[in-house]
Amino acid sequence: MINKKITILSFEQALTLPYATQRFVQLGCRVIRLESSDSKGDPNRYIGESTGVDDLHSYYIAPNIGKEAITLNLKKSEGQELLLKIIKELKVDIFLCNTLPKRYRQLGIDYEILKKANPALIWCGISALGPDFPERTGYDPALQALLGYMFLTGEPDRDPMLCGLPVIDLKAGDEAFTQVILALLELKETGKGKRIDISMAQCATSWLITALPQLEYNVDPSELFTRSGNEHRSFIPSNCYPTKDGYVYLAIGSDMQWEKLTSIKGFEHLEKNDRKTNEGRKKDKENIYSGIRKGLMQYTTEQFIEACLTHNLAVSPVNSVQDVAKLEYIKKIMIKTILPSGKKASLFPAPSDTEFLKENDYLIKIAPRLGEHNIKILKEAGLTEHEINRLIEEQII
Repeated sequence: MINKKITILSFEQALTLPYATQRFVQLGCRVIRLESSDSKGDPNRYIGESTGVDDLHSYYIAPNIGKEAITLNLKKSEGQELLLKIIKELKVDIFLCNTLPKRYRQLGIDYEILKKANPALIWCGISALGPDFPERTGYDPALQALLGYMFLTGEPDRDPMLCGLPVIDLKAGDEAFTQVILALLELKETGKGKRIDISMAQCATSWLITALPQLEYNVDPSELFTRSGNEHRSFIPSNCYPTKDGYVYLAIGSDMQWEKLTSIKGFEHLEKNDRKTNEGRKKDKENIYSGIRKGLMQYTTEQFIEACLTHNLAVSPVNSVQDVAKLEYIKKIMIKTILPSGKKASLFPAPSDTEFLKENDYLIKIAPRLGEHNIKILKEAGLTEHEINRLIEEQII
């Protein structure tokens, strides 16, 4: 079990790292987000719908609930010295960042520098291509284009498309979370800290496990590496189809499942001897898709799903985001916060339940404003009110 007393300091912005540290919030850890005092902080603070508070727009809130926030000017030596003092006095266990690797030493946040304040410090940096490419920026859409995601997404006769969510940001955030957890386990055994470098490119390409290996086999690349729309690349007829009042996704993953589909009223016409195997269905897939669409003209979405479920077939409505929020098994585990207006807002579910979330009835305090906890945390680090006022005057915080 991860100790809830763990303190995390994260020089973070955008999505990938705030998402990683949000996962620590969900465990009950203390997470302090660090932003620059010589700017307006994380640009994501100002993206999305307004909540009536200038630096708490909607896109920023969800990944940052439950955190504290401080600002430091790390371009100045006094700001860097103050960072070391905070790490030492607050007994910070983990430091994370997602700025360009070329800035690590410039800003005084390099592992070799920060471990002077805590030799057992776990340090983790997320960047586009890792520290060997210190000047390469990493934005999810550009990386989706670079790493094959866009090429594989969309209709075969249309332009490449982005995935509907920033999957590379989220994958890299999850990987950072996982590697830090592993480092905490190692720390218990060795007593030693660790540097962790997360490459968004490496994370993303690790998910090409069904695509990259195919290059090693005698398969026609034009068949494997084309956009396939909503089709499954291997299993026929897994695809999206219209009903009388919406859409369904039907996934047929075996010959037995195909046989069950052809026994449903209105789909008997699909049965043919040369379609009994997946390979046979693959050769005639366009006619099969057309035949399924014909059968679905008789059914509403609910009626077809009910018919399929009686045969244990994998089928689902194509739900909107609003529909997903209403699903009973999702609604009851949504993490909530209180917006500046006083309204309780349901945001998103955690990847898995935690004791911390259950103990708090899935309610977490609103994301922090820019530098909201400067005075509190600097006093905790041993600074006097006079010293803090001087730092404000000199624009160190």
